[in-house]
Amino acid sequence: MPKSLWTVGEMVKAARGKCSLPSGTKVSGVSIDSRSLAPDEAFIALRGLNRDGHEFVEAALSQGASCAIVEQDFKAPRGEKRLLRVADTLQALNDLGTASRARAKDTVVIAVTGSVGKTGTKEALKIALMPSGLVHVSLKSHNNHWGVPLSLANMRQDTNFGVFEAGMNHAGELKALTQLIRPHIAIITTVAPVHLGFFRSVEAIADAKAEILEGLVPGGAAILNRDNPYFERLRRHAWQRKAKVVSFGETQGADARSLSVELGPESSEVKADILGETVSYRIGAPGIHFVQNSLAVLAAANLADADLKAAAKALAGWHAQTGRGERIVIGGKGGRVAIIDESYNANPASMRAALATLGLTPREEYKRRVAVLGDMLELGGLGPKLHQELVEDIDAADVDLVYACGEMMRGLYEALPAKRRGAYAKTSEQLAPLLTKGVGAGDVVMIKGSFGSRMAPLVEALQRHFQAPSKAAQA
Repeated sequence: MPKSLWTVGEMVKAARGKCSLPSGTKVSGVSIDSRSLAPDEAFIALRGLNRDGHEFVEAALSQGASCAIVEQDFKAPRGEKRLLRVADTLQALNDLGTASRARAKDTVVIAVTGSVGKTGTKEALKIALMPSGLVHVSLKSHNNHWGVPLSLANMRQDTNFGVFEAGMNHAGELKALTQLIRPHIAIITTVAPVHLGFFRSVEAIADAKAEILEGLVPGGAAILNRDNPYFERLRRHAWQRKAKVVSFGETQGADARSLSVELGPESSEVKADILGETVSYRIGAPGIHFVQNSLAVLAAANLADADLKAAAKALAGWHAQTGRGERIVIGGKGGRVAIIDESYNANPASMRAALATLGLTPREEYKRRVAVLGDMLELGGLGPKLHQELVEDIDAADVDLVYACGEMMRGLYEALPAKRRGAYAKTSEQLAPLLTKGVGAGDVVMIKGSFGSRMAPLVEALQRHFQAPSKAAQA
């Protein structure tokens, strides 16, 4: 295992900068956050809308940064040599990402995008590929103009598989990201009405998602969802790029196709044909959307020459993450309460999937199904309609009570029959006391909304409420 990710000399060359440190000075990694900086990492002082990273250079150096990448006009303490000066720090980050990708000559690089399921699919790829070699994945949801180059810059040269998430909410964003990633394999999980406030139609969203194919290396593969109504549109984009097209889904003729699926409240059992090879496996997370994306994951593993059976077996360790379906069970003398934490984000497709997953919970285990819903944002003029259409999904999941917050969720709430109305509030903060008062032992509670709807505090509020000793117990 190499002792360092970079040397200062390599960084100076890649970023076209200047530094007084010896060129052989070791650098263990690259960071843009002084709070999580590890010893011997390089700190890049990015200029953001709200904060300028140059304000934290001294803190980073005092915490053991090997060097700080700063812009030419930064006024440093006298005698400080641990500065690598560049014309523009964001461009330097991009340059480091580009250099890292260029030196990873033996790495199979996979890019993941889509309206729903990017982060979960990225994490599943990590789990599936680990039995076959060293895997590097982008941390958290580092999928934007700084997250992608940062993830690339932190990839080891001896990596076998590099997996990168790429996101967008405007046309043109994915084009820039995929040209940095230069994937051998690109996955588009699905196309759905997301960010409609920035697009004239869902077709335009499909075209923007197809930008991920523009960076494919010659002979690269596009893994596309055959069950999606925009499959043919995406396939035409792939053909224009002379990409190999591999389809996945339930549809007859899909290259990676589910043959049988047993959905459970906490996991799923799947039998699938993956490019001609039959595999049976368990997914350690509930929901048909996880099953769908597992097909894309195994197709990518096959194309990457990974061990397919080992990859399929490893998916038993694929669990939903915090904010993206994590299941939290709180037990007490009065009984158990289960929280399905879907609080990180929401759009119509992911909201339907979350409600369907809630509906898988057996009544013998939890008597009441409770949905706590916040506004889905960036949907443009179709927002109110797309919210009210969720009534059908609530019916299908046999949800007992709905708690809602946000201006658009008001329309959905008022469309529900009185027996299903738990409570409504304008904000999640105002909804919290109503929710903790109304939910009790024997309930399973699914909490979901867009990031801007601030639903995560409701998860925390329920945890505090049910984990705190009751007044009777204290007495």
